[in-house]
Amino acid sequence: MTQIIKGGNLPLSGEPMRVAVVRRSDGPGAPEVDAAALLVGVDGKVRGREDLVFYNQSAHAGSGVRLTGNVLVEGGAVADWLEIDPGRVEPAVERIVVAASCDDATFGEVEDLYLRAVSAITGEQLALYAVEDATTETAILLSEFYRRAGGWKFRAVGQGYDSGLPGLAEDFGFAVPDAAVEAAEAEEAEVPERPEVPAQVSAPAPAPAPAPAPVPLAVGVVGKEYGHGPAPLTAPPLGVPLARCNDLPEEMGPEFPAVEFSGRGKEEVAPGLTLPKGFVVVDVLRKGDGYIEVITLTVRGRRWREVLGSALPDLRGVGVFHHDGRTPLRLRVDAPGMAAWTIRLRPVSTLRTFDGPVEGHGPDVLAHTGDETDVRFRFRGDEDKEGYFGVNVHRRGGHWQHSFSRRDRGRGGGSIPRGPRLLVVEADGAWSMEPGASRLTSFWTRR
Repeated sequence: MTQIIKGGNLPLSGEPMRVAVVRRSDGPGAPEVDAAALLVGVDGKVRGREDLVFYNQSAHAGSGVRLTGNVLVEGGAVADWLEIDPGRVEPAVERIVVAASCDDATFGEVEDLYLRAVSAITGEQLALYAVEDATTETAILLSEFYRRAGGWKFRAVGQGYDSGLPGLAEDFGFAVPDAAVEAAEAEEAEVPERPEVPAQVSAPAPAPAPAPAPVPLAVGVVGKEYGHGPAPLTAPPLGVPLARCNDLPEEMGPEFPAVEFSGRGKEEVAPGLTLPKGFVVVDVLRKGDGYIEVITLTVRGRRWREVLGSALPDLRGVGVFHHDGRTPLRLRVDAPGMAAWTIRLRPVSTLRTFDGPVEGHGPDVLAHTGDETDVRFRFRGDEDKEGYFGVNVHRRGGHWQHSFSRRDRGRGGGSIPRGPRLLVVEADGAWSMEPGASRLTSFWTRR
């Protein structure tokens, strides 16, 4: 019996194989799936970029692993074929991991996905594994061929990733800096730091600008009462206009009057809103230092999805979540100690649109309704010029995919698909983005 379930394994003879990643095709609108293979050492890591076989690098130089492309097969299905010859695999390679990625959809939308290995000599089926539990993943580790007791074995894995092929490959130690990022970093390295004024020189100090008077937010406290009544944060208003700011269709999120809540520390928020299915925006304002997290809750009060999490001081961030349209809205805000916070729920129609250069500081959400476009970005990092910057692209129904990211400050590029989409920015500092092609092509950009 060559068909096995997730987690199962079986021995192989070591003969050359052809491995197909198969799925049903419903024509031009069907999700596009790509097969890939990673050659992994005994430490569970790849040795470098040469150990990845995928659409931009179709063959491994020393181990007889090759991606031959996709073909139509019987029953309206499409198969991506890999050729693997265990006898030619380098001794340093302990496992060959076979994966699949889905750039513009999730594997929950891919019909009849399975992996099939056959003998390259006789055509006999050696292994068959059908994926039956995919949901929001944009990449899946399907199987692995691994050494055992002088021979080879096959294991059905079925581990999903919401971060696409780059996120999957990163788990195996694969990190290829974008060429545009490297060039920009070299360019920035040539910029001299501003010289310090010598101690003996008395430089005139500029007159300080008058600070605007703080404006308290007119919001109430949900949950506890604090002796002296509500404890509003003293800060400028959240500052996002509540008129329609974009051309997102109604299906992306319901219209409703914005509502605000304030509290301290860890509290649950029950807005009491009955909303149709779609995205809901959450503004988060927190004074002071420390990590704050906003999550959605199930009807039983259990943790469900993170809306926003950040450790930026004096945070003014934006997050988003997808509401199923059936269950009551429930959120939990968790801030250290008794840190004061304010959140505001508002419709996606009030998001600023990404149709030109934009700047931000910390987490944010943008509306994209245009065509597929390349993006240039710059991340300035936190006060130590470090941190994370990334953009995830969400589409109708709550499905999402990772678009691009980097660690520490610098510049880079990526692409976003045709709208309507929500661009969810995760950032530990200041950033900017603008439409336009990068000067150099990313290793991950499909060619």
